[in-house]
Amino acid sequence: MEAPLPNLTPSEFARIDRPGDLTPFLKLLIRGHTLTVDQSRAAFTEIMTGSAHEAELGAFLALLARRLPTVDELVGAATVMRERATALPTTIDTARILDTAGTGGAPKSFNVSTLAAIVAASAGVPVAKHGNRSRTGRGSAEVLMQLGVDVDAHVEIQRRCLEEVGVAFCFAPRHHPAAKHVMPTRKALGFPTIFNLLGPLTNPARARRQAIGVYDRGFVPILAQVLRELGAIRALVYHSFDGLDEISTGAATLLAEVANDAPLDSRGGTMRVFEVTPEMLGVTRVNPLSVAADSVQDAADLFIAVLENRAPIAARDFTLANAGAALWAGGSADTLRGGVELARTTLACGKSRATLDGLIRVSQGRSV
Repeated sequence: MEAPLPNLTPSEFARIDRPGDLTPFLKLLIRGHTLTVDQSRAAFTEIMTGSAHEAELGAFLALLARRLPTVDELVGAATVMRERATALPTTIDTARILDTAGTGGAPKSFNVSTLAAIVAASAGVPVAKHGNRSRTGRGSAEVLMQLGVDVDAHVEIQRRCLEEVGVAFCFAPRHHPAAKHVMPTRKALGFPTIFNLLGPLTNPARARRQAIGVYDRGFVPILAQVLRELGAIRALVYHSFDGLDEISTGAATLLAEVANDAPLDSRGGTMRVFEVTPEMLGVTRVNPLSVAADSVQDAADLFIAVLENRAPIAARDFTLANAGAALWAGGSADTLRGGVELARTTLACGKSRATLDGLIRVSQGRSV
């Protein structure tokens, strides 16, 4: 039986309801309840339209952060963000498009999820890489900028990148203008919030194939269930046992796999949770943090070294493991080990470096 709580609305605190009022949802959360899909949709509609008071918003995010979010809460919130996103229009079927955006928030080696996106694109998987700046200053946006990519390109240029090169960078601030209502509060809080999980769930190209690294092991099955509810065709969610939001070459990695064999059905599919080791993937067991970048220039230099087949084994095999996951999610490989081997072949023949060069040129408005 639920323990009684003091009256949350004694008369001296009573007030008239107003537009954007999050108090009904705060009362539920304070009492230990979770939100239904409809309640989550209602709350995030107020948040994303800028109607919510910043104090209530901070309390709302803090209460959600005290525990793991539920599938219903994430589905409701992601649906609202998807509806308000500036879409990336493309003639490519969304059932073919892959995203490798992760949550961030874990120790970083270098930008392996972005490298995995380039390798997957060069192997024929259309990739709409959703990303943003990082608190470390070495996130996907900063490194791609350092390499010459116009990360803030207009959506029409992004469309050209996706359709002509096979990969586009979707800069989150350009596609999620409603997020400006939340950003000051998020920056003021010293901990990750539900919005760290929502970024990978709100791809502007409506990608239905995803490879998502998460910063906490508890999120692995939850995000996989959310992706299944949102209509993913193939998806992997993972967190390594050495604390990375990537598939690690230094330890085993926990993964949740979603596979929907009926692409016309927007819901359903199978889901399984399992572990893989570096040895199972056919890569060298080595700590990926041994090649951690110290600056955005270091990260960019290592990025190029991997693409030109002159990087240390630790960087190469870390890339292969994560590119293998991307290629499985993208449908180009039937197994993770098969994805790793396809990534190895693709890197060796120079296609991936050519793909990056094409992305740089087209993002700047030039021809391939």
